[in-house]
Amino acid sequence: MSSPSIPRAEYPRPQFERDDWLTLNGSWEFEYDDGDEGETQRWYASGKPAFTKTIVVPYCFQSKLSGIGDPSIHDVVWYRRNVNIPASFLGKRILLHFGAVDYEAKVWVNGQLVASHEGGHTPFQADITDALDSGGSARIVVRAQDYSRDMALPRGKQYWKDRSEGIFYTRTTGIWQPVWLEAVSGIHLRQVRLTPDIDRERIDMRFHIALPFANGGGAPDSLVVKTTVTFAGDIVAEDSFSIRGETEFRSIGLSSSGPGSGGARSRWWSPESPKLFEVAYTLEQNGQPLDHVRSYFGMRKVSMENGKLYLNNSPYYMKLVLDQGYFPDSLLTPPTDEAIRYDVEATKAMGFNGARKHQKIEDPRYLYWCDKLGLLLWGEMANAYIFTETYASRMTKEWIEAVERDYNHPCVVAWVPLNESWGVPNISVDKQQQNHAQALYYLTKSLDATRPVVSNDGWEHAVTDLCTIHDYAWKREVLAQRYASAETAVTAEPARRRIFASGFRYEGQPILVTEFGGIAFKQAGQEGWGYSGAQDEADFVKRLADVVHPLLQSPVVRGFCYTQLTDVEQEVNGLMTYDRKPKLPFEVIKKINQGLLPDYPAKD
Repeated sequence: MSSPSIPRAEYPRPQFERDDWLTLNGSWEFEYDDGDEGETQRWYASGKPAFTKTIVVPYCFQSKLSGIGDPSIHDVVWYRRNVNIPASFLGKRILLHFGAVDYEAKVWVNGQLVASHEGGHTPFQADITDALDSGGSARIVVRAQDYSRDMALPRGKQYWKDRSEGIFYTRTTGIWQPVWLEAVSGIHLRQVRLTPDIDRERIDMRFHIALPFANGGGAPDSLVVKTTVTFAGDIVAEDSFSIRGETEFRSIGLSSSGPGSGGARSRWWSPESPKLFEVAYTLEQNGQPLDHVRSYFGMRKVSMENGKLYLNNSPYYMKLVLDQGYFPDSLLTPPTDEAIRYDVEATKAMGFNGARKHQKIEDPRYLYWCDKLGLLLWGEMANAYIFTETYASRMTKEWIEAVERDYNHPCVVAWVPLNESWGVPNISVDKQQQNHAQALYYLTKSLDATRPVVSNDGWEHAVTDLCTIHDYAWKREVLAQRYASAETAVTAEPARRRIFASGFRYEGQPILVTEFGGIAFKQAGQEGWGYSGAQDEADFVKRLADVVHPLLQSPVVRGFCYTQLTDVEQEVNGLMTYDRKPKLPFEVIKKINQGLLPDYPAKD
């Protein structure tokens, strides 16, 4: 259920979609709590009869689209909204979902605490059924607490000082991804983990069932899950099995016969051919439906061999762009679904086949459009900046939730828990910080055995599947010499940092330059900075070619990530402005990414 007049009213979780849902985006009552007195005064009940502000969810109060636009620090904020549960939902379990609340959240319904969550980038939910009043109404109150000055907080690019500067941007506090309700049966599908296997042409499914009465026992009799997989409208697999416990595993072969099938290979997912299979799950008891969920998957494989990256068993050169995922009027929250799609389409139009979402767990709708339109994605955690044991605990818990949330998306082809030693500033020699990086690496591999993991993107790697290097040199001859061989690449120290931390060494991993370029091309009246500067369009074209072409021509580089897609606040090194106006025609950038040098006249 949604309305075109409500912001971000599209279904928020397209990888696991139900019909019975209600968006709660839109106007909420809102209040700052700078004295942190709201809980003591029971604002979640009747302790504060009126909040003095109104906010538009899911935009944070710092953003213009929230209706407030206040960038100053208010680390404790409250939200309130009265909701009448639709009559069609009554008699079912009502789940309240939050896409993300930065950083800690407590949620009350009709004065009853229903959820607490720590972690500013990952989702959580609460079953609020037992907190509803007899008429099915809900007074929802949310307390969000940020820690703006705490540098041990996983925060990404959100700055701990009052004003953004350098590579750091305006903070986000509170709700910044969609909020919605969902009606389910008491027994329902909680999650289905999908693992494609192109070599055996099958999809592995691990079902997690919500069985509230289980108490260590099995499922009730006559509980069945039916699965139907279709491709281009044709059924390619059907499966039915009886549930015996809260977790069940099925491996389902996909038929490649039939009219127009073209064989298994023609249905594999890639940026050039983003083919998706649709899947429908129906949970039944005694022949009666309890739950119905729609999803999708892509058949694709990421692997490494002899220093090369492979996609679907063929060598593949990754041409990525660094994407901060910020917007001028809404900051971390994409303003519309159309804006999300535009960024994906623009990235592809420039000749990139992927993006590295930088220091942000992105809105699931972005991953959906990457899946649907065909764009590789490196999933990266929002890092802290100092190491403490508290940080390590925070980081680990939230990273687990991030990997779990995004596991099913075929677009995700690599995991990056750490970037440039953020959160582990002494990792080069500090054994405890090295152990943390290794722990994150092995933890991620234990959660996902199918994707490469980068231990510390940029430099000072511990154990890692990919050797990734950040290099903002801007002279063609320097880059050509530096990446002439694996030895020169891993010993160059372009940021005056060793590529591997003490005690670790290069062991033949694929080499990628995952930050480079950063060329500032200021538009009329624009202020800001970049790693180097272009004078006009022709100079910009030449400078782009000077940094891209040596990497394309290198015998050892297997991919790159150009900095960056758009300008962000004071950074003006984007290929587009902050409001998404191209600085060069997309076709010109595409030709450069193809190794060509477009003929682009200089201004008179």
